[in-house]
Amino acid sequence: MKNIEFQKAIEKKRILHFAQGKRQVKSELQEAENDLTEALNRFESEKYKYATITGYYSMFHSARALIYSKGYREKSHYYLLVALNSLFVDAGLLSDDLTAEFHDAMVLREDADYHGNFTKEGAEAVLKAAKEFITTAKSILKIK
Repeated sequence: MKNIEFQKAIEKKRILHFAQGKRQVKSELQEAENDLTEALNRFESEKYKYATITGYYSMFHSARALIYSKGYREKSHYYLLVALNSLFVDAGLLSDDLTAEFHDAMVLREDADYHGNFTKEGAEAVLKAAKEFITTAKSILKIK
């Protein structure tokens, strides 16, 4: 049973049915991997702001791959989280901890991108979560 917030998001057209989504799952995962590689390179270069931002986008693309696999797409970063919770956490396929890390990464990305607030530790946390998110998404989607 999909949660109430998800249903309201469908009604408000913040989450949409997306028939082409299933065909784009692998390309979203490839984007997630590309962003993670870039984020790791930026971290090694001590560019923590951009490591944080790009690490978050790795998670974003992993999350998109998941909701695309269910035939939906989001209209904002927040509603991507709503869809993840409804379609995967509520179904017992994804842990609350990982979606909490996704939310934390979203906040860290916004702080880095819009306010210039970032740290090495924040970048490390985002990169760790991004690695776990890709691995988990591939496992759920049965993609090697």
